[in-house]
Amino acid sequence: MELFVPGRLCLFGEHSDWAGGWRRARPELAPGACLVTGTDQGLRATAERADGVLEIESRLAGGERHGPARIPARADALDAAARSGEFFRYAAGVAAELVERFGVGGLRLRIESDLPVGKGLSSSAAICVLVARAGSLAWGLGLDVRDEMEIAYTGERRAGSACGRMDQICAWGRRPVWLRFDGDDLGIEPLAPRRSVHLLGVDLRAGKDTRRILADLNACFPDAPGPLAAGVREALGPRNLALLAQARAALEAGDAEGLGALMTEAQAVFDALVAPACPELAAPRLHAVLAHPAARELAYGGKGVGSQGDGCAQLVVRGPEERLALAARLERDLGVACWPLTLREGG
Repeated sequence: MELFVPGRLCLFGEHSDWAGGWRRARPELAPGACLVTGTDQGLRATAERADGVLEIESRLAGGERHGPARIPARADALDAAARSGEFFRYAAGVAAELVERFGVGGLRLRIESDLPVGKGLSSSAAICVLVARAGSLAWGLGLDVRDEMEIAYTGERRAGSACGRMDQICAWGRRPVWLRFDGDDLGIEPLAPRRSVHLLGVDLRAGKDTRRILADLNACFPDAPGPLAAGVREALGPRNLALLAQARAALEAGDAEGLGALMTEAQAVFDALVAPACPELAAPRLHAVLAHPAARELAYGGKGVGSQGDGCAQLVVRGPEERLALAARLERDLGVACWPLTLREGG
């Protein structure tokens, strides 16, 4: 079988997935909501059954190779591999879920990726969805997209990730999707822009500690005292819902200018209310990109990606030609790497 799973770009609403999950215990908190889309980049793989083993190898966007790794297709061996911290731990976690739930055998996967790793584009969720889908097809499980998302989520959590339920939306492919998080309830609604919107993703080529970001922001929930924690809850709750309503309308209308302006507003709210809770969110590289003269000239606005920090930026550009010009100037002046993304008319 040949498979493709894209990365996931959070357009608006980062951190609202786990924040909305707090409503399980504290219903007075606001639900979470976000707008996400699959990326043009992702994981391409060939997959087939294998007798008694998970065999997996991959080549990353920069040419780096991993594997082949061979793990016995038993729940205990796969669980140990998931908890090992090794490169294929997420794949092993999902395979462990498949073995425990359905008693399937092994898989052989050969993966080619042009998706940046560790940049807020959910490369880990993409591999988890890929393994869940490959296992379903190879062993005739008949999983639907929501089933794939659930198994991918539990497999990634088994491997030690603190991810929320936003990341696995890459299972829906490249189209934009609206999500709502209310405790354990997940609302999913695919969207169809009336006009195409052109974006530029920017790999900031810097590091960030996502685990630190998640730990520091979770420490502000559910009722941590003080104005700092209250500001984080306000930004990820009521302020996020208000922005999301406007952003959804702009996206569905294909209003690139309005969408860019809302990204700039969302970043300002994040910087004022959320970033002070974690030093990782100061993000000097991100702010250098957003403030660059070329970004102001050729884009309508932009913001950070994923957990934020110095992973990636996203900019709503004025058109395809402006995207090429902006990428060239940012790469020349700031040493970043850029990649295109288009929210296509009709989804």
